[in-house]
Amino acid sequence: MSLQKTIEKKIISAVEQLYKVTLESVELQPTRKDFEGDITAVVFPMLRIIKGNPVQIGQAIGAYLVEHVSEIEKFNVVQGFLNIVLADTYYLDFFNSITDFSTFGKVPQGKDALMVEYSSPNTNKPLHLGHVRNVLLGYSVSEIERADGKRVYKTQTINDRGIHICKSMIAWKKCGNGETPDSTGLKGDKLIGNYYVRFDREYKKQIEALKKEGKTEEEAKSQAPILMEAQEMLRKWEAGDERIMALWNKLNSWVYQGFDETYRNIGVDFDFK
Repeated sequence: MSLQKTIEKKIISAVEQLYKVTLESVELQPTRKDFEGDITAVVFPMLRIIKGNPVQIGQAIGAYLVEHVSEIEKFNVVQGFLNIVLADTYYLDFFNSITDFSTFGKVPQGKDALMVEYSSPNTNKPLHLGHVRNVLLGYSVSEIERADGKRVYKTQTINDRGIHICKSMIAWKKCGNGETPDSTGLKGDKLIGNYYVRFDREYKKQIEALKKEGKTEEEAKSQAPILMEAQEMLRKWEAGDERIMALWNKLNSWVYQGFDETYRNIGVDFDFK
């Protein structure tokens, strides 16, 4: 029986004992990150058959569960939401119940390889702390499957085309004065990310200037000169303009070098990029 079904059954039992009525079902959802809890029971739908204050009803059900259900450690009620905290023993008992690992991680018959994609950043901004979770999870899954005997292909699909890339390119072309990672001492992805920020800063200035000239917000956003330049660059790029392609390849190579440095520092790699 799934965890949700188990919790639902326990809550229905609690309501029967406390209010002498039977719920057909219980609305459950993951607890919001703002609050303590693992699973949240929504009390409001219960008011159709249980008359009373939803907070008080939630408190009563929560107290009953803590007293009678060993898997539930504590609870809290926020308005009409009963946030349930599972006991550590629930997880320990679950893991201890897993005794047969003979089929763990096995690829279905006829399929002897796995591909795991992770990281897959954009080339208009640097790798940062927010990427670490995705990178380490993907790498860990790959290594676990490989240790289990699979042929694993670790890969990433980098988003290095589109208007967002042109924004960094146009900002570097207009304001870069030939800066390179070597001349600035910055990793390539950090350097190009700075120009993406610079584009946005200049774009906002132009929007405000156009609004002062009488343009609406929507008109100003679409008519800002620097955005129109980026759009024209994108059109030339998609048409295969040699100068734009050369600029793209140069800036992209710096970003890829910056990414590779970060990957080496945190100890991950890829089979394909």
